[in-house]
Amino acid sequence: MTGNAPSAGAAPAIDPAAIDALLPQTQCTRCGEPDCAAYAQAIAAGAPIDRCPPGGAEGIRRLARLTGQPERPLDPAHGLEGPRRVAWVDEAACIGCTLCLQACPVDCIVGAPRRMHTVVETDCTGCELCVPACPVDCIHLDVVTPGRSGWDAWSPAQAQAARQRHAARLRRLAPARDRRAAGKPAPTVLAPAGRVPAGDLGPAGAAAGPATAPAATAAAALTVPGADGPGVPSAAAKAAAVAAALARARARRGA
Repeated sequence: MTGNAPSAGAAPAIDPAAIDALLPQTQCTRCGEPDCAAYAQAIAAGAPIDRCPPGGAEGIRRLARLTGQPERPLDPAHGLEGPRRVAWVDEAACIGCTLCLQACPVDCIVGAPRRMHTVVETDCTGCELCVPACPVDCIHLDVVTPGRSGWDAWSPAQAQAARQRHAARLRRLAPARDRRAAGKPAPTVLAPAGRVPAGDLGPAGAAAGPATAPAATAAAALTVPGADGPGVPSAAAKAAAVAAALARARARRGA
């Protein structure tokens, strides 16, 4: 027997893909991992199976059968099991900042800078990550499976579709992520006539060249996640966009 052989009585390794197949693919991060695939990897390495509120008690039962871990109640530190909810955008309050588009793990929000956004309800996993991303609290959640929760409110087909959309998003974002990891600048993008590229914005969001409205300039620097385009905006550009959008929203509401 070689030194790499498993010891007698050791539990066989579990393929993380088999674990991932039992997760609901909401990509909600409530388990403490960045996505469902990462939680599957963690479970394969010995992490508890009780950290997935969207899967609920039935999800824990399925994971227990596969992993051999004891079945246990859902850990309330990671959330509670409940009916599935989907997001919707209050059109009257939306300022078009695109921050929710950047937060959605399955690219189910459609919109463009300074334009009203909308959620594709059939693709929404109810992850709720878009809610805290909205600077004007215009995203709300509606229960769509009253009286049903966990896998009783979510099908394997829906989970597979969500997995595919999340994988497509990761592929789309990979070039920008690789550029950042390599310390390379984002590609230069020509701004529309009358606008100033994000790199020309001063620390307070003021343009170094011909002036345009701050909200329009800041919004132009944002990336729309649902389509190929410029690299991920800098933290300064995001902060300027949010500040300008909030100012515009307050002015519109007479605050």
